[in-house]
This record gives sequence, C-alpha cells and structure tokens, in this order.
Amino acid sequence: MKKIFLLSFILCLFPLVSLAAGKPVWVTAEGEALQGEFDTLKEIKDRARRDAQNKAVEMAVGTFIKSHTLVSNAQVAEDLIYAAVRGKITKEKILSSGWDAQERNLYKIRIQALVEPIYPEKGQGLSVKLSLSKSDLQEGDEVKIFYTVSEDAYVYIFSVAADGSVTLLLPNAHLADNFVRANQAGQFPPAGSPISLKAMFLPGYEGKTAEERIKIIATKKKEPLLSLGFQEGLFQVYDEKSTGMIGDLVRRLNAIDPTDWAQAVAVYQLKK
Repeated sequence: MKKIFLLSFILCLFPLVSLAAGKPVWVTAEGEALQGEFDTLKEIKDRARRDAQNKAVEMAVGTFIKSHTLVSNAQVAEDLIYAAVRGKITKEKILSSGWDAQERNLYKIRIQALVEPIYPEKGQGLSVKLSLSKSDLQEGDEVKIFYTVSEDAYVYIFSVAADGSVTLLLPNAHLADNFVRANQAGQFPPAGSPISLKAMFLPGYEGKTAEERIKIIATKKKEPLLSLGFQEGLFQVYDEKSTGMIGDLVRRLNAIDPTDWAQAVAVYQLKK
C-alpha cells in the first residue's frame, strides 16, 4: 500500500501569547419581564433583574475576549483558555426601574454591574492528555501522537506552520471519525493507516534546530469548530491569509460550556 506522507511544520518563530488575568469591567445593561396573570410584583422584579444581570455578564465576556484578540493563525498553538472565560458580578447598582410607559405589563430595570472574569478550575469537566512518540527528533523521523480523554469526546488535532498556516490533521478526508471513548488510548496516525507523520524542516530553513508543537482540542459534542479552509490532499489547510480562522475558533469554543471542552499542547525539538 502506498503511504501518504505529511510534513510537520516549524513553529520556532511563533511569538508567545500573554494570557494575564483580565481586569473586572463596569457594564450597563437593561432587563425586562412581562407580568403574568399570577405573578407577584417581587417575582416580576426578580426576573427583570436576572435578565439584566445575564445581559451584563454577556457584554463583559465579549470585552474580555476582545482584550485577548489574536492576530495570527499561528497562535492557535498557544493556550486558548481565554476562550473559556465567563463572568461573575461582584458589584451592582440599579440606575432605574419601573413599568414601561407604553406596555403597562412590562417591567424594566437598568443596572450598572462590575463583572469579574472567571476561568474554569483545573480538573473540572472534560480533560485531555497528549504526548508524542519522541520529544527529540532528527529530520525525517516518524512522529506518532498519543492522546486520551477523561470522558467520551471528539478530538481535533492541529499542526501549525511558521508561515502562519494551520493544518487540521484530524478529522481529515481519510479519517472523518474523530470520536474517542473515555480513557481509551488514541493514536494518530492510527495503526495500519496509510498516513505517515514525519518531522521535516521547511524548505529554505537555515537553522539546525527548531521547536515544534502539536495542538489538540477535545469537545463532548461534535462541533463545527472551523469554517472550511482549502483542501490540500487529505487535510484541511488554513493559509497565513486566513486571519479569521483563530477568531472563528475562539467564538465557537466560547459558545461551549468551559467544562465541555479541553485542550493540550505537545512540544518537541527537531534537529538536523
């Protein structure tokens, strides 16, 4: 059987992403609630206030994410923990409240809230472990990727090039099924696969060593994490001009509960 070879990519030129803890932000939000036939005034006020609080947190989370905007697809190799940020109201002021002038059954409240960013604690929810067959490689060495998940999940494996292009290794045109059972050892390429992952320097690279990374993201449900890039053989590739790729990935992950997805990075050294 003819083997299909996939070149791994040099990542040594990537800048590291600073993920300093975000600062609390003040936001203003309006909530409302319609009066039902059997609702008490307290129930209506509580519903309107919860609506305003939910909107305030949603607005603040958008601010937290924008503060961590990435400008390069290459940075998908770094932590995406900021995509799991949520918010907690620590202070709140009621600016106005009362019945709507036109809709007499509609109660409205306007609040100003101080929202603090919170991140999921390690060990909560889904987790994923990632390792490589070797951590020190010579050019031409074959690389195997090993992984396990703490719960049944779908895995997405990425390789990223120094020029900013991203290759989605799994799933791919030959291996569309990326589901893995909890605590079951996963391997890419799988045993018996015609795909072979080899460590190679990019053409024209003059250095003698390079640091490379493989990124894995696991989700409890099958998710359309990325819009389509272009197809290069078996694999979906996002070139350096696809600057929206990382933003798209962050938006999709942020829509998932932080305990329902996880990530890991494996690093190895490549030598000539």
